[in-house]
Amino acid sequence: MGIILEHREESTVLGLEGVIDIASAAELKTALLEALKRGNAVRVTLDSNADLDVTAIQLLWAAEREAKASSVRFVLDGQAPEPVSAALREAGFERFPVPV
Repeated sequence: MGIILEHREESTVLGLEGVIDIASAAELKTALLEALKRGNAVRVTLDSNADLDVTAIQLLWAAEREAKASSVRFVLDGQAPEPVSAALREAGFERFPVPV
């Protein structure tokens, strides 16, 4: 469980599982920056047990903004619990979840 980063030929997949909160914020930030610097599409996958706090949502929001500014595709994918999905939509991820 946690944060899993997988580089693929055409995209980078960042898997978020379990509780992603202030305790894992530095790890999430590092993973997001690494994914974005590759310049390929970034797909963030959430498993059904994902529990994101406001810190994680802020980091995802900032990463999406940076991706847009860099013309990098950034997509959230997966089946997060409804409270997490609602929080993501409120943060601006209106299309959540959207597959790549």
